[in-house]
Amino acid sequence: MKYEELAKDILAHIGGKENVRSLAHCITRLRFKLVDESKADTEYLKKREGIVTVIQSGGQYQVVIGNHVPDVYAAVNAVGGLNGGGEVEAEDEGPKGSIFNQFIDMISKIFQPILGPLAATGMLKGVAALLVAAGMSTTDGAYVLIQAAGDGFFNFLPIFLAYTASKHFKMNSFTAMAVAAAMVYPGMVNPAGLDPLYTLFAGTIFESPIFMTFLGLPVIMMSYASSVVPILLAVFLGSKVEAFLKKVVPDVVKLFMVPFLTLLVVVPLTILFVGPLSTWAATLLGAGVSWVYNLSPIVAGAVLGGGWQVFVMFGLHWGLVPIAINNLATQGYDQLLATVLGVSFAQTGAVLAIMLKTKEAKVKQLSIPAFISGLFGVTEPAIYGITLPMKRPFQLSCIAGAISGVVAGIFKLTSYRMGGLGVFSFPSYLEANGAMSFNFWASLIVSGVGLAAGFLLVFFSKIPVLYGETETATATTAATTMNTNSVVVEAMKKDLSAAAEKDLVASPMIGEMVVLSDVPDEAFATGALGKGIAIRPTVGEVYAPANATVTLLFPTQHAIGLTTENGTEILIHVGMDTVQLNGEGFTSHVQQGDKVVAGQLLLEFDIDFIQKAGYEIITPIIVTNSNDYLDVITTKEATLTDGDYLMTVIA
Repeated sequence: MKYEELAKDILAHIGGKENVRSLAHCITRLRFKLVDESKADTEYLKKREGIVTVIQSGGQYQVVIGNHVPDVYAAVNAVGGLNGGGEVEAEDEGPKGSIFNQFIDMISKIFQPILGPLAATGMLKGVAALLVAAGMSTTDGAYVLIQAAGDGFFNFLPIFLAYTASKHFKMNSFTAMAVAAAMVYPGMVNPAGLDPLYTLFAGTIFESPIFMTFLGLPVIMMSYASSVVPILLAVFLGSKVEAFLKKVVPDVVKLFMVPFLTLLVVVPLTILFVGPLSTWAATLLGAGVSWVYNLSPIVAGAVLGGGWQVFVMFGLHWGLVPIAINNLATQGYDQLLATVLGVSFAQTGAVLAIMLKTKEAKVKQLSIPAFISGLFGVTEPAIYGITLPMKRPFQLSCIAGAISGVVAGIFKLTSYRMGGLGVFSFPSYLEANGAMSFNFWASLIVSGVGLAAGFLLVFFSKIPVLYGETETATATTAATTMNTNSVVVEAMKKDLSAAAEKDLVASPMIGEMVVLSDVPDEAFATGALGKGIAIRPTVGEVYAPANATVTLLFPTQHAIGLTTENGTEILIHVGMDTVQLNGEGFTSHVQQGDKVVAGQLLLEFDIDFIQKAGYEIITPIIVTNSNDYLDVITTKEATLTDGDYLMTVIA
């Protein structure tokens, strides 16, 4: 790809550099903070080649790129004149959204930059555990070096979090790191060989032996290695202290006096109060999560496994990641995120089924790299490029994820270290001492169940049409299965080679198929308005049946006319005589002249309201220019969902 050209196009359609507050990226997404999201041309970006989709969530404008996002990120920084960190000079001011969105945004910004190294070092710890399982001594140089490479990052995690948190809380990064370094300083851990002066909270979970005091106040010494919550609160406190000092310290000594006074205030406050209180709170949080999990690991697995992909789409999973890291730090293990191990494999299995069954060459082509990425835990190309636009496969993959979560709950699957994604995550399930217990084999079983469930559920369901570009055999099959009594078909048989599929139309709604002749309206039933089919909807939503332009939208919003890219004119008329409702019960999500893509939501309507008003909800879908074509072939399926095959236009 020409990343420079793509980068310029992205910047141009998000409102330009001046509309960018900050930019970061994760595994597959560019994550913008925009001054005004309404200035971004979201629909254009969603359709732009090189972009999978666009997600707006948690105060972030997320442009999903795929596996080559680092290259695009670098190009956007270069062509936009952003600095190396992807941040512009403008202050991050303006509306922040709800408190929940602010929290999710904060957590994601703090953890995103370290996720890659965190996963990598977790994998190294997994490799070290595998070496021990294979019989290597823990004193062997190979083991020691690999374990150090993996464990060092996690052990000094507060220092790395201090750096990323300082960016969010606007504190000097190196002063924040100095606070973290004091927290993990070896001399601040419980000293050996000394008797405590006294013990605080004896007999409780907060029991703390006191070995020293600070101006008469007890110093509660505890290990902050691998901790998360204490350093986040310490940096937040430090940012407030530093901001105050910048206002009152004279400029001539500000360079060294501000960090001096900041550390002099923040380090004691952190060690005396912030650290212990937040550590106890984090311990209680971990215990609470474990208590909920232990109430029913199966239910927890089903909920997390089934909902995880949706959580990730909206960035809600960021609220769970710190809990898992905290569990590893305080308990030495985590069962929360272990329940979602099989989810990426469920999505991968769904894509494999689509790859084998689809008749669309473009979908088959997209499925191959999406399947490979999925094996390594990167599922965004599969979700946004294939299963989510098709809808049903995405829903089935969520069900498969829930099944794998149930199995994880049954086995009480446990992770002992942060690790990679997909197949790279398996070493995380070796015991803490490297032993290859049943827990490790259970991780393979859970992944296999997810893969198999995703594959089987999708393979034995109908594969929706995504682009309408089926193989040539589809047209031939459709032509030979048409009504043999049709005069048009008889004419086609004389020269079948001249016939070809003109357009493939998907179902725009969920419901029961009704043949056009059974529609209680003579104009539709006789075909006077054109050939087609009807649906009795069970869900009040109308989706685009193909890539098209909205050429007609009634003011009452009960009917919409589309012209596909191939020239087929389609009328979708919701209900009979519903024009009398004057638009009540109907909501349009498009305007006349809009270009829409297959699967895009067009209309919503209130089925109960329409029926209570005394109107029939049978909805004809008509090819109004069917006289321009040889025939229109419709589905024989009794029940339909949006995206299912509906009819073929033969030219």
